[in-house]
Amino acid sequence: MVGGALQIAGLLVGGIGMIGTFAVTGMPQWRVSAFIENNIIVFETIWEGLWMHCIRQANIRMQCKVYDSVLALSLDLQASRGLMCAGSVLSFLAFMVAVIGMKCTRCTQSSWQAKGYIILMAGILFILSGVVELIPVCWVANTIISDFYNPVVNVAQKRELGEALYLGWVAAFCLIAAGAIFCCFCCCCEKTRSYGYSAPTHYSTHSQHLHSKTESSYSRSQYV
Repeated sequence: MVGGALQIAGLLVGGIGMIGTFAVTGMPQWRVSAFIENNIIVFETIWEGLWMHCIRQANIRMQCKVYDSVLALSLDLQASRGLMCAGSVLSFLAFMVAVIGMKCTRCTQSSWQAKGYIILMAGILFILSGVVELIPVCWVANTIISDFYNPVVNVAQKRELGEALYLGWVAAFCLIAAGAIFCCFCCCCEKTRSYGYSAPTHYSTHSQHLHSKTESSYSRSQYV
C-alpha cells in the first residue's frame, strides 16, 4: 500500500517536471529587458527565448518573431536549445517508462524483478533529465548576471532573469525528486524481496529437520 502511494507520488512529481520542461523550452521569457540607468522606457518590454524574441508594448500589444537562424543566437542560447530538447525527450521517456513499470500490480517473482528494473530505469532517466535541464538554465542565468554587472556591456543590452529560468529550476527539481523517489522505491523493494525469500527457506529447512526426526522416532518404535 505504501509502495503504491510512493509510486503514484513519484509519477505525479515527474509529470509536473515533464510539463514544466516542455513549457520552459517553448517560453520566450528567458531574458527580459532591464530598466536601469538611462534605459527607463518602461512601456516596452523585450523577451528573448530559445526560439523567438518578443516585444510587448504597454501590456496592450505583443509582437513575436522567430529567429531567422540559429547563428542569430548567442552561444549559451544555442547550446540551451539543444540541451532543453534533449531534456524534454528524456523526461517524456522517463514518464512513459514509469507508467509501464506501474502498469501491473500483482506479478510473479520474475515479473516483480523485471518491474523493479523498469522502475529503476525510470528513476535514472528522471534524474538525468533534471540534470540536463539544470545545465542550460544555470548557464543562461550565470551569463545574464555576469553581463548585468559587467561595465563594458552596454546598458541597453543588459538583461534580467526571466520567468522561464525560475520555472526551469522548479521543473528540474521535480524531475530529480521523482527520480530519487523511484530509485528509493526500487531499493526498498529489493531489500523486502530478499528478506521475504530467505524466510521461507529457513522455515522449510526447520520443517524438514523436524519431519526427519519424527520419521526416525517412528521407525525406532516399530522395531521395538
